Amino acid sequence: MQELVEINYEDIEENETYKNKIQQVIQKCFEEEKLKDLNLYISITLTTPKKIKELNNNYRKIDKETDVLSFPMFEKEEIEEIVKSKQKQIVPETIGDIVISIKRVEKQAKEYGHSFERELSYMLVHGFYHLMGYDHIEEEDKKKMRPKEEKILNELKIVR
Repeated sequence: MQELVEINYEDIEENETYKNKIQQVIQKCFEEEKLKDLNLYISITLTTPKKIKELNNNYRKIDKETDVLSFPMFEKEEIEEIVKSKQKQIVPETIGDIVISIKRVEKQAKEYGHSFERELSYMLVHGFYHLMGYDHIEEEDKKKMRPKEEKILNELKIVR
């Protein structure tokens, strides 16, 4: 079976619970968006607030910590064309990279009054849909992205 996700740990310890949750959520995302048999994968890095702040400053010129960053390798239209044509990649190819601050996930789970599992899962789905070309800056875009995120979480029974 093709691996859909490559997990990296930067300045934090490897964690089997994180790994299992990441694989479960990304598997569901790939199924939902019909990416499963196209020889595509995602790279996910779990890291510290300091590291994610550096990345945010280097790549987005925003000098502050954030919870998740996404670095897509395709434009939305390119992904849509790959899916539509069922064009399997010759060699495994990444859709992009997602970087998540684990400490920020812990903090936000407490702030929002739900589980760490729910917050991590949301960050994964949120990052995934950014890689797919969705955004939430404009209200119209948010109306497309949010229902997709919630559908995945609901189907996995990961609720608030």
